[in-house]
Amino acid sequence: MTRPACPFTRLVLAGVIGPIWFITLVIVQGILQPDYSHIAMPISALAAWPAGWMQNLNFFVSAVVFAAFVGGVHHAIAPTRYGLAGILLLLTSCVGLVVAGVFPWIPVNGVPTETPSHVVGAVLVFLGASTGLMTLSRRMAADAEWRSLSGYVLATGSVMLILFIIVGGFAIEEGTPFHQWAGLLQRILVVVWFTCMIVIARRALRIDRERRRASRSA
Repeated sequence: MTRPACPFTRLVLAGVIGPIWFITLVIVQGILQPDYSHIAMPISALAAWPAGWMQNLNFFVSAVVFAAFVGGVHHAIAPTRYGLAGILLLLTSCVGLVVAGVFPWIPVNGVPTETPSHVVGAVLVFLGASTGLMTLSRRMAADAEWRSLSGYVLATGSVMLILFIIVGGFAIEEGTPFHQWAGLLQRILVVVWFTCMIVIARRALRIDRERRRASRSA
């Protein structure tokens, strides 16, 4: 039986707007700060440049927009006994974005440097998002309208977690094996994440349209 449409489901549109906003602002900052390297430096390092306020703003706005997306996803997928766990983990990533903005990278003797508090924010962002998607996939598997997407979402969360471990343990710190590729590896991680958000948003909007069409014809 088709469930009735929920007006809050359309919040998932933020899952398309958010990634576009975030990526656009990162690109703009790279243009404004030509000595910044997208290949070697993580996104957060942008905050250590003179126009670093733009990246802090990026984190704050993205936190709000991504939280709206998570709220829409919660209303789009049928509830299960432990289904709220994935939603809470995804919201943890939004909290991490706020922490990352409050405690940004800073220049130390002219060198962009990550602060300990920012590390906490980064862990919350990527660990929350990756495990949140993995957990959410189980809730999707219990919903006939979402079951076909559950495997992809599980795989996305798993790949994100692996990439996060690689970036955090073998790329960010100077002297680690992949340090010169830290920015590129992190961007691959972000693209994997954002692509999944857009895919989920599109599925939710399609289901919402079908439910509204069914309601009008009933």
